[in-house]
Amino acid sequence: MEFQIDAQRRIELGTGASRRLRHAGSLPAVIYGGKKEPVSLTLSQNSLLKQLEHEAFYSRILTVNIDDQPEKAVLKALQRHPYRPLIMHVDFQRISETEKLQMRIPLHFVNADKCIGVKKSDGIISHQMAEVDIRCLPKDLPEFIEVDLTNIELNQIMHLSDLILPQGVELVALFSKEASHNLPVVSVHLARGTQADEEEDVAAAQEESTEEEKPKDK
Repeated sequence: MEFQIDAQRRIELGTGASRRLRHAGSLPAVIYGGKKEPVSLTLSQNSLLKQLEHEAFYSRILTVNIDDQPEKAVLKALQRHPYRPLIMHVDFQRISETEKLQMRIPLHFVNADKCIGVKKSDGIISHQMAEVDIRCLPKDLPEFIEVDLTNIELNQIMHLSDLILPQGVELVALFSKEASHNLPVVSVHLARGTQADEEEDVAAAQEESTEEEKPKDK
């Protein structure tokens, strides 16, 4: 799927001009980067809303036609109205085929119904992340990263370093030297209130009771 965004150069700037655009069914935007000057744009509100219904729009290379002159870009920021179905402002970043770009893309969890920890041990799946920041060349940009849950066992945690990445794609967080950046992505554990939890609580209570009964040193 390819996404084409028709845009016009915006001459009138400022809060008042942006408000008038929205009242007329349009919205303000900007495109920047790529060793070019930023350009203020006007987009169609309805057209953009329809394209935003596709998840792929957020992580694809887009073609922004500025007065019929195409430029390749990615969606970098999106400001929505706090309660109305309106887009307030959009930022596009130009891309270069030879320069890596940084994007946030979704995780797609698959085979939850085949997960070992769920089928054999009655565990439940807990998601700690829904998307990740990646870095890659535009040609290697994936629409999403797939996370296979089949072989996750009870009490097992899958971290960022366990993800299988497409060729040419790297996780931004793992470039940090701090181990704390290798964050958990998904885990399988028993639901609270299960027999195992109750036995653990009873054991803890008995241990606490034994400690209290021990004579204190004088």
